[in-house]
Amino acid sequence: MIKASLTPKSFDLQTSANDTTDDQILSLCHEKTKIEQGFKLLMLKYQERLYWHVRRMVFEHEDANDVIQNTFIKVYKSIHKFEGKSKLYTWLYRIATNEAITFLNKKKKKSTISLDNEEYNLDNQLKADDYFDGDEIQRKLYEALDRLPEKQKAVFNLRYFEEMSYAEMSEILGTSVGGLKASYHHAVKKIEIYLKGVASE
Repeated sequence: MIKASLTPKSFDLQTSANDTTDDQILSLCHEKTKIEQGFKLLMLKYQERLYWHVRRMVFEHEDANDVIQNTFIKVYKSIHKFEGKSKLYTWLYRIATNEAITFLNKKKKKSTISLDNEEYNLDNQLKADDYFDGDEIQRKLYEALDRLPEKQKAVFNLRYFEEMSYAEMSEILGTSVGGLKASYHHAVKKIEIYLKGVASE
């Protein structure tokens, strides 16, 4: 419940997570007797950031929750294997992004409706979503994002919303910096064209 997250105890845990370094979290996660403590701190520190990254890819709250749940299950099962060759948060974003792309590909295969109907449904779904508080401009931006290929959508989100460097994005997506720059440029152009078209209607 939301109220529970505002209790002093929960607040202290959140503060503790924010004050804990990734190295300290990993140290706890690599000890069998302390993995639960370390994983709880990891979730408190990164769950909200990852949720919004995934939410901007799958759009709906319930879908984002499902993807995040699968993400943290994978993280929990493999955290003991993490060797620190990349930053912890880029590793987490890589798992979350891959889970979101997998979810979207499965959803696309199940869908037999037209693109126009998908857009119509997305607009209605966002309006009906109690967890979405954006205005019409943001809904139109989401519609534009929905038209992008999944990986290009991830590139745009990481660069535009998360303000990540191309080097960090390269670690997450496994794509060259040059390829990411080109992908982001194409995504921006597509979004601009879509939004201009909507504005002129």
